[in-house]
Amino acid sequence: MQSATPTLILIFQTLLAALLISMLAAVISIWFARRIHLIDRPGSAPHKQHEKPVPLAGGIALMATLLIGEYFFGNFENKIIWASFIAALPVFVFGLWDDFKNLSPIVKLSGQVLAALFLIRAGVYIQIFESPEFFLYGTGKFYIYLDWLLTILWVVGIANAFNFVDSMDGLLLGLGGTAAGFFMLVTLDSQQLQLTQHSALILGACIGLYFFNASPAMLFLGDSGAQTLGVMLSVLAIGYAPRGANQSSSWFVPIMLLIVPIFDACLVIVSRLRQGKPVYTAGLDHTYHRLLRLGLAPNRAVLVMQVTSLTLNCLAFMCLNQPPLIANLVFAIVLGLGVVMLVILDRQANWV
Repeated sequence: MQSATPTLILIFQTLLAALLISMLAAVISIWFARRIHLIDRPGSAPHKQHEKPVPLAGGIALMATLLIGEYFFGNFENKIIWASFIAALPVFVFGLWDDFKNLSPIVKLSGQVLAALFLIRAGVYIQIFESPEFFLYGTGKFYIYLDWLLTILWVVGIANAFNFVDSMDGLLLGLGGTAAGFFMLVTLDSQQLQLTQHSALILGACIGLYFFNASPAMLFLGDSGAQTLGVMLSVLAIGYAPRGANQSSSWFVPIMLLIVPIFDACLVIVSRLRQGKPVYTAGLDHTYHRLLRLGLAPNRAVLVMQVTSLTLNCLAFMCLNQPPLIANLVFAIVLGLGVVMLVILDRQANWV
């Protein structure tokens, strides 16, 4: 019987290291957050329903875990990994600032746009309009600018989607960890081994922090943690380059891996625009809250969203080996079901 390959051993070493580092970082971050009064207090906003003060320490622990892990394993030489930290830095700083002072939406948005611009400046951006397989393919600066615009929309959109979906203990880390686990698989398949290890670090960090964020939470991720995790995964999606797979069958895979947070953001935006409410206000109208209104218990609502994410991630991985027609048909069916669910949830009466 053949032993495990060195690559698999390294992946599990990375997972274990990230798990242990994140748990230690969480303990230290909780202590530090209490010392500097970085606390989310009950009733400080209408949507905050926890019963006792909780440290907003998750973002600090997440960033510390990833920085220590990447330094220890020597992955900062990878352009995409380095660029992901350059992009995550302004989002983390602005998010931490928001956790302290409740920044205006415009200020938070400026940090997210700055992150995308840093990423583009580092040479990491979506290049779909420059791909010969894309039906709007072209060469020249105009198509490069279109790619840059799409990159900004993607990074800002995913950062906000992860911030939006963080509405219950353990929900975001479960979704983020699931996505990171599948990014680990698809990058392993594409032989992007440093991105595989980077994904394993994110997965291990999510597992370790889940212990402290599961209900009843001992820490919250806050804006700094939710947005940083979103940016990290959005950059992973950009850096992922399928090996041997037709781009027509794989272009939507990163979208599928992050589709539950994307769905939640779309639901909230559509609902609030339809009701004439500001998009950026916090409220109890997210997917999780709507599932509660349908009669699900809190833990069941979280599990529904996480199992849905796991199922769709499996479908995305399976599409890599399918002909373009079949793969895109699967994606179209998923989008169609998503639209149906959005309409059903949005039409429920008396949402808060």
